[in-house]
Amino acid sequence: MTTSDRIKYEYLRSKIMSAEEAAALIKSGDTVGMSGFTGSGYPKALPQALAAQIEAAHNAGDPFKIGLWTGASTGPELDGALAKADAINYRLPYNSDPIEREKINRAEMDYFDLHLSHVAPMVWQGFFGKLDIAVIEVTGVREDGSLIPATSIGNNKTWIDRAEKVILEVNSWHDERIEGMHDIYYGTALPPNRVPIPMMHANDRIGQPTFRCDPHKVVGIIETDLPDKNAPFPPLDDVSRTIAGQLMDFLKWEVKKGRLTNRLLPLQSGVGNVANAVLDGLLDSPFHDLMAYTEVIQDGMMDLIDSGKMLCASSTAFGLSDKAAKRFRENLEDYHDKIILRPQEISNHPEVIRRLGTISMNGMIEADIYGNVNSTHVMGSRIMNGIGGSGDFTRNAYLSCFVSPSFAKKGDISTIVPHVSHADHITQDVQVIITEQGLADLRGLPPKQRARLIIDNCSHPDYRPMLDDYFERSKKNALGLHTPMMPSEALSWHQRFIDTGSMRK
Repeated sequence: MTTSDRIKYEYLRSKIMSAEEAAALIKSGDTVGMSGFTGSGYPKALPQALAAQIEAAHNAGDPFKIGLWTGASTGPELDGALAKADAINYRLPYNSDPIEREKINRAEMDYFDLHLSHVAPMVWQGFFGKLDIAVIEVTGVREDGSLIPATSIGNNKTWIDRAEKVILEVNSWHDERIEGMHDIYYGTALPPNRVPIPMMHANDRIGQPTFRCDPHKVVGIIETDLPDKNAPFPPLDDVSRTIAGQLMDFLKWEVKKGRLTNRLLPLQSGVGNVANAVLDGLLDSPFHDLMAYTEVIQDGMMDLIDSGKMLCASSTAFGLSDKAAKRFRENLEDYHDKIILRPQEISNHPEVIRRLGTISMNGMIEADIYGNVNSTHVMGSRIMNGIGGSGDFTRNAYLSCFVSPSFAKKGDISTIVPHVSHADHITQDVQVIITEQGLADLRGLPPKQRARLIIDNCSHPDYRPMLDDYFERSKKNALGLHTPMMPSEALSWHQRFIDTGSMRK
């Protein structure tokens, strides 16, 4: 079947045009909402055509730029191409593109980092201004004009609803059998008209399989046949496997204490190598009949589904390696009823997360001795990616865990520090911290007991004496002894790294 055959609504066939023609519909100063969450389901042809047109405009002396909203990070044909063309003046809500990151950190691009569950409501409330154009990748258009989603949902529903104009990329690379895997819920509203989200289990379906879209808003359709691109995961290393083993032992302990059963509770896992190692560790565990309620389905969850350990995974997007993506496409019928893709305002909704009682497992840049966690900034001021959905899940989870190696930069950076240089998750929300050194269960512990446990169990031996020294002196010299802290030294480790390239004395 050709791409044109996927556009089954006759009125919209007249809107088919080239990527260059569609890109010309976007004007300087426009705010553009594009699909995409991780390297899945993002438009690929239009952003590259738009980048070329903006580069030509810049060469002619025209300071052409747009505002860019997405679901989260996207692929190189979108974020990378537009960042390289210096095309973006404002970006939200998450980014992992290295070119964009450098521009943000050089103050050449404004960036607004926020909880992913907050994006859609804030757009509806009008805090970011009007949305001029939505550019959405879809798998096809039904006879009734509804749109068949691709491999991510993200904020697409909101972009389509709020944008004045819509451009579609109908991508025939996506397998048509994916239709029906999506659950698009249209029951959200702003106060005072909000109602409870009717979800009781991670595998409940509460919406419809397609997007609604006023066909008269569609000003262009681009036909493409281009693959999603996700960054490959490195092989699992000993440190990641050790961290995963620590978490498996902890979950077994929770079962022994009667706080969990061997079916656990719905799992949420952040993106990355350690997260995949944790999922890999579940394969040989006593846990069974698992569910996932998360924002990204990674290789590890596919492996759990394949093994029969996981019954269903609910998410807003895929984040698969090329090998796992190929496996998914080749065996799509086997996954069809075991994977549900939802809008991120539902996949990350605090009400649902709290009701389901998720077990959240996220990475971190650093944690301090009292359990505050920094997920976003290196040395306090340099943005890495963004908070993503980690805050949505951490504050509302039944059990909130953060995992990371105890060191970085070959030991020149300690993950456990006297005080985080930027706080994304406060001590009241962080329950468990795990490194390859050990695990600190912080539930119910007052600050000084938390500090002792984190230092003893999670810090690297090279830094443990320095942390001990700081903590003991703080208990003698701090203004207050509830959470002993010496402001003059609390961030001295970070300053030492900036000055010398190492946190070591």
